[in-house]
Amino acid sequence: MTTSSNPLNNIRIVLVNTSHPGNIGAVARAMKNMCLSQLYLVAPQKFPHDEAVWRAASAADVLDSAVVCETLDEAIADCQLVIGTSARERTVPWPLLDPRNCMQEAYKEAAGGHKIAVVFGREDRGLTNEELQRCNLHVHIPSNPEYSSLNLGMAVQVMAYELRMFQVSGELDGNALADWDQPPANAEALERYLVHLEETLAEIRFLRPEAPKKLMLRLRRLYQRTRLDEMEVNLLRGILTSTQYWVRKAKAAEEGEERGQQGD
Repeated sequence: MTTSSNPLNNIRIVLVNTSHPGNIGAVARAMKNMCLSQLYLVAPQKFPHDEAVWRAASAADVLDSAVVCETLDEAIADCQLVIGTSARERTVPWPLLDPRNCMQEAYKEAAGGHKIAVVFGREDRGLTNEELQRCNLHVHIPSNPEYSSLNLGMAVQVMAYELRMFQVSGELDGNALADWDQPPANAEALERYLVHLEETLAEIRFLRPEAPKKLMLRLRRLYQRTRLDEMEVNLLRGILTSTQYWVRKAKAAEEGEERGQQGD
């Protein structure tokens, strides 16, 4: 899907493993109210479904164009900014914003042609830790602490409203990435780099069983926060590939020496 001159067309709402089809319809209605149209569904339990169409009211076109994916990685692969909704505090904190500030960042980048995903989790337990680790930013709706439960349609409506207000007002600060010489790396490229990094760290024996359990989690947070561009990811992967080459060459030489000593 290509970028659009309308920033809202570069922003997708991603629902993960939604259990109630009526909630999907309510989300479609909330989106259309605020001029959003890109709906991605990750492994929905019941879709398509008549209840989704009924709850969508006059937003059936949003449902008709919804993209169904098997995994979250598939839904966000080409996105350059991924935002996860989170209601819980984490032992390893992630960059956390309120809806207004977070959607301002999303809208600014969308206006620059970047593809954005705003990810919502399951009705009963939200996003898993692993899914949240795929996100650059987390957003939290500061609801009543004595009654903080929001249904899925309401949560999407809050985010969609903030996005719409930035479009209507046109009041935006500058986008720090607007004049960058390379586009930000998308989620798929960054994930491939992180997998490559973990493999390399294991090969050089930096990542061992006795290493801190959250070492890779903290490295993941570092790179998600940094917002690498496409060339930077390619450069870093080139460094990892060269590192692996020389490590493997050294290991082969050591093994050759050992075999020679055993032959003596």
